[in-house]
Amino acid sequence: MSKAVISQIKEMGLTTDGIQRVEGGYLVEGDIVITDENLATKPEYSLLRVGDQEQYRTSNLVSVGSGRTITVAVSTTLPSAYVTATDEAIRRYNAQSLLIKFQRVSSGTYNILMTKAPDGSSYLASAGFPSGGNPFNKVQVNSDAMGTANASTYIATVLAHEMGHCIGFRHTDYMDRSYSCGGAFSNEGASTVGAIHIPGTPTTASAGSWMLACVGSGQNRPFTSSDVTALSYVY
Repeated sequence: MSKAVISQIKEMGLTTDGIQRVEGGYLVEGDIVITDENLATKPEYSLLRVGDQEQYRTSNLVSVGSGRTITVAVSTTLPSAYVTATDEAIRRYNAQSLLIKFQRVSSGTYNILMTKAPDGSSYLASAGFPSGGNPFNKVQVNSDAMGTANASTYIATVLAHEMGHCIGFRHTDYMDRSYSCGGAFSNEGASTVGAIHIPGTPTTASAGSWMLACVGSGQNRPFTSSDVTALSYVY
């Protein structure tokens, strides 16, 4: 890929290690899709706080006004277990009484589509960040890798994580992915668009957060108290 694209992604505050060209844009940080539209958007400049395992959002959020319902559809390319998982992910969000609500739809128009990832994909699932006040419109799910067991726990956790990206949340451990992913230290990068600290979230390790970069096979991560603080502050 071109040096210009790499430079633009770096300026967005995202890691340039392991970038992959995928349908619709570029895959960064393992599960975030950056579209050509994202690259063409001028970043919003905001004060940053960079520290340990705090919780972060992007400058791109969903416009909610006095309240908004985001509709989610599940493609027939996915096994029925993913309908169960989507319903549980939606339940977790809606239980927080936020200005943003989710609703699964089986027909008609939708805001977010859960669909099968291309064969041979290296990630469990991928999504992108909001644009123009709307959520990212697609979560690509590697159902071959995740299987169909633990739909209401493990799979729901993965889908809730990707829905978090769709509405503007970054990885909790973006500054050190080894915290949840293991292996060597990897800082995903911080910038005005990439990592805006959410007030009220901890400045120490946030174990169990739904927005940690990696999740162990079969692991369940319902929202922690810090997750609830982050969600309530933003939405």
